[in-house]
Amino acid sequence: MRSVRIGVDTGGTFTDIVAVDEETGEILTTKTPSTPANPADGFLAGIEKLGRLDAGAIVHGTTVATNRLLEDRIESLGFITTEGFEFILEIARQSVPDGYGNSYFWVKPPRIVPVHLVRTVGGRLDHRGEEVWPFSEEQAVEVARWFRAKGITAIGVCFLHSYANPEHERRMREVLWREHPEAVISLSSDVLREYREYERSVTTLVDAAVKPAMRGYIANLSTRLGKPFSVMKSNGGILSAREVVNQPITTVLSGPAAGALGAALIASTAGHVSVITLDGGGTSTDVAVVIDGEPSITTEGSVGRYPCKIPMIDIITVGAGGGSIAWISPEGTLKVGPRSAGADPGPLCYGKGGTEVTVTDAHVFLGRVPPHLLGGEIPLDVEAARTGVKALADKLGLTPERTATGILEISAFNQSNAIRQLTVKRGLDVRDFPLVTFGGSGPLLACRLIDILGLPSVIVPRDPGNVSAFGLLTVDVKNDYVRTYVTRDLSLGKAVEIFHDLEHQAGEALDREGFADPVYQRSADLRYYGQAYEVRVPAPAGEIDDEWQAEVVSRFHEAHEKLYGYAYRDDPRHGVEWVNLRVSGIGPITRPVIRRLEKAGDGATSVRPVHFDETRDTPIHQRSALGPGATVQGPAVIEEYGSTIPIHPGFTAKVDDYGNVEISRD
Repeated sequence: MRSVRIGVDTGGTFTDIVAVDEETGEILTTKTPSTPANPADGFLAGIEKLGRLDAGAIVHGTTVATNRLLEDRIESLGFITTEGFEFILEIARQSVPDGYGNSYFWVKPPRIVPVHLVRTVGGRLDHRGEEVWPFSEEQAVEVARWFRAKGITAIGVCFLHSYANPEHERRMREVLWREHPEAVISLSSDVLREYREYERSVTTLVDAAVKPAMRGYIANLSTRLGKPFSVMKSNGGILSAREVVNQPITTVLSGPAAGALGAALIASTAGHVSVITLDGGGTSTDVAVVIDGEPSITTEGSVGRYPCKIPMIDIITVGAGGGSIAWISPEGTLKVGPRSAGADPGPLCYGKGGTEVTVTDAHVFLGRVPPHLLGGEIPLDVEAARTGVKALADKLGLTPERTATGILEISAFNQSNAIRQLTVKRGLDVRDFPLVTFGGSGPLLACRLIDILGLPSVIVPRDPGNVSAFGLLTVDVKNDYVRTYVTRDLSLGKAVEIFHDLEHQAGEALDREGFADPVYQRSADLRYYGQAYEVRVPAPAGEIDDEWQAEVVSRFHEAHEKLYGYAYRDDPRHGVEWVNLRVSGIGPITRPVIRRLEKAGDGATSVRPVHFDETRDTPIHQRSALGPGATVQGPAVIEEYGSTIPIHPGFTAKVDDYGNVEISRD
């Protein structure tokens, strides 16, 4: 029996599985429909589909935590904070969403914990972590008993300045353990030991909110699987399931992070070190930017309406997937998404009870998608898609072809706007970056994105529907640690102490994961004195001395100038302020090798009516038959097991040495 490493990515519509033979390097892929009611069912069905294999290691990308937040399924959640700060969530920040400005009609959304479920406890620390007045054990007991009486079992604790000294929060946890043993507790000093009390509070509460669901899911999956496994984290690393249940917030962008990393490795192997990645699924599209082989990392991310200041790959998500629903606004205009038909009931063509036209139905109507998915495993009801598109066209007063094309055009512009947010709005020229597109629906709009954005090319990897699952097998074990230390006069001794403490925490965690020789990456957040937000820069390894400090400050000036167009290198009026010190502890793994494509055998080309600018008989190519150097001239369609690539008139697709299809304008 072959020993393999397996990656399982649970998406909104399909669960994708990739297995890498640890001896030969052979890569096996498959897909199975997701099971939203219990994602573990789809997970196990996918592994069974691979056949009899000895799973040496299993890595899982899960959407359990993400969906909990996106769908606002937050129940039985309480908040404990410092006396006098019970309205911290109500005050929040002054910013309002783009497009509203200062408009009076914007209504602040409900808080993650309503104010009647917020309780406070006496005691106070200053910004250095020194006690101003003592922790009130009496009030803590009263609060714990109040939550127990209310039946609130998930509780977040965030006391003022606990990033500097976690003692009061830990005493609160001890009281909760004693007085309310059923409670699931998250402390801000464990989740995010960083200043800015509102963001720290919300991040802690998000962790507490998803912890019960994640613990239940992981326990269920572990029991049914019968062996240990690891879970993908938002920061681009993995962690064992037994550890991740204690910090579930780190998994909120689990699947999309794996996709960006897998695409980055595939692109760099083919000679493209800086690319945009686009993961098109059934429910949404996830976009990231890769520069010099590494996806961008942010701590200013959010999931749905909740800010999450944990390190995560910088991903923009839009509701523009294959299942996105086309609808008519009250003004009579055609809209697409963000609502999705998902996996159940799915698009009209799935024949599972769907009643609304989706992006997939438009592709099927135009002939750009074959009348079946997964090599014939899932037959599609072409007539149902046709009937739905015609009915929508009648309401709009358009032809069915014009309506279906319009649905795809709107979806393409939704995706292009997400790409602009990560490039143009951040000073990057989108025309400098090839686009790596993957996911089941990712390649379907490749040609339109080239025209809309002026992209040099679009690269579609082999087995594009399984790139996220492949990405799970390319990532190291990784944990991130942070400590706020705000100062204009850096004490090298204090910096040594903090970094040593953070590296010790990272080392202990990696030791539990079985890594005897971890790698530590330092970084620091700096700003000019008087600024509200900081810039993160990598910090050198080795001795922390004057030379080390000068190097970090120099990197900050350079990064600030690159981001904002100016720096104050030689202006003593603008001092540099240190804000946060960070350490990432990394346990390196052996990555799978992407092999060059061997010469393919002969493959048949069929013909099917497809509508681009007009309906005509169009060549249909099987991707498995296209060897290195093969060229396909549009109009044409390239089909494979998990995805389809429509090549519009005026475009050419070429196959490179690694089997990637590269599309460009003639």
